[in-house]
Amino acid sequence: MMNMKNNVTAIKVLWHNKPAIEKTFLLTGAFSILLLAVRIVVTGSLMFGFLPWNLLLAYVPYAITRRLTREKGEKIHRLKFIMMFSLWLLFLPNSFYIITDLFHLNQGKAPKWFNLVLIFSFAWNGLLLGIISLRQMGSLIEPFISIRWRCIFLYLVMGLNALGIYIGRYLRFNSWDVITNPFQLAGDIVYLAVHPVRNMEDWGMIVCYAILMLLVYQGIERMSRTSL
Repeated sequence: MMNMKNNVTAIKVLWHNKPAIEKTFLLTGAFSILLLAVRIVVTGSLMFGFLPWNLLLAYVPYAITRRLTREKGEKIHRLKFIMMFSLWLLFLPNSFYIITDLFHLNQGKAPKWFNLVLIFSFAWNGLLLGIISLRQMGSLIEPFISIRWRCIFLYLVMGLNALGIYIGRYLRFNSWDVITNPFQLAGDIVYLAVHPVRNMEDWGMIVCYAILMLLVYQGIERMSRTSL
């Protein structure tokens, strides 16, 4: 009995010490998992069982920038930062990729409205993780670059994000394919770049997603700075 009481106390202390944004992630993530559990029980189908995995991948870039932010007051070795930054950039598209899971809206036996709430809840969590992570990385590099280069950095990252989403959704590559299957991945990207006319629809998707994510990021960032 005493051990159970101590465990409950430890959980309360751990919850109290968590940043507000992480409490939000935990609550919204728990809601998403609950929706998925209800769908599995009611339909008997694991069709959307990939959503928690996608959300876990979306958490990786946030975990990286959170770790770097905690070490901000210390002297971080340049090579370590470059490696962490590269890993962050590689996994960042996963945070925004969940938006495309809305393609599965009409699949399965569940009502469309339920699928919409389920998928959008996961997508919203991914968006928040990506935006917060991007803001944290911006704060980390802010002392070393000018305002102009900060804007260029944001545009480049959103462009690479959109390209990463396209690669994941249509070419069916994963982040780790950069290591496990680099030649085929590079070949498909080169083909996309060398033949823009043949791939006009693909480039249209990439550009539209880049603009959308940029607008969402800037909108949330400006709202966070505005007193309502």
